[in-house]
Amino acid sequence: MSLSVSKRLRLALFDCDGTLVDSQFAIVAAMNAAFVGMGLPAPDAASVRRIVGLPLVHAIAVLHPSGQERLHRALADRYKLAFADARNRGVHDEPLFPGIREALAAIEDAGLLLGVATGKSRRGLVATLDHHGLLDRFTTLQTSDTGPGKPHPDMVFRALADTGVDAADTIVIGDTSFDMLMAGSARAGAVGVAWGYHETAELTKAGALRICQTADELPAAILALLDRETADQAQWVK
Repeated sequence: MSLSVSKRLRLALFDCDGTLVDSQFAIVAAMNAAFVGMGLPAPDAASVRRIVGLPLVHAIAVLHPSGQERLHRALADRYKLAFADARNRGVHDEPLFPGIREALAAIEDAGLLLGVATGKSRRGLVATLDHHGLLDRFTTLQTSDTGPGKPHPDMVFRALADTGVDAADTIVIGDTSFDMLMAGSARAGAVGVAWGYHETAELTKAGALRICQTADELPAAILALLDRETADQAQWVK
C-alpha cells in the first residue's frame, strides 16, 4: 500500500486594504470629503473602517442608510474623485503592513500562486501594487468592478477560473468578516489577520480557520491548512 498524492496548483488569495496595506487614513479622508462635499455630516472613522472591503456603493449605503441609491452613487463618485486627487497630489498613503513583502516572497517560494480579491477598483488596486513594486507577483487580480463584491464568492470563483486552482487548494487571507464569509461560500480555506479593521473574534465567528497576529506567521499558517486539505483528500492505493 502506498499513499498517492498528486501535485496540484495552490493559491493564496489576499485581500488588499487592511491586509496587505494600511489604507484606513486615505479611505477615511476620501469618505469624509465625499460626505462633506454633498452637505452631509462626515461619518466617524470607526464606522468607515467597519465597511472597508464592501463594494463602494454598498459601503456608502451602510454608512448612510436613509439615503436613496441615487445619492449613494453620487457619494461614491465623489469618493473616487477625492481618493484619486489625494494620490495625484502625493498625499495618498497606503503603506505595506510590516513583514508583508517578506511573507509574500516566502509563500511564493513555497510554490503557491498569489492573487488578490479586493473591494478596491481595479485601477486603484493596480496603482497600489505597482507603487510597492508588487504588481508582477500576483497571478490574478479580482475586484468588484465587474461583478458582485464581498461577501459574495464571485471573486474567488473568478480567481479559481483564472488560475486553474481548485477551491480546496485555495486559502483566502483577509482582515474582515466579509473575507471569511466569501471564502466559506466558495469552499476555500480562510486565514484571518489581526492587524486589520475587524476584531479577531468576528473573523473566527465568520469562518477563519487560523488567525495570524503578525505577517511572518502567514506562510506557515497557509501551508498548514493546505497540507491538511491534501491529507484529507489523499487516497490509499495498492
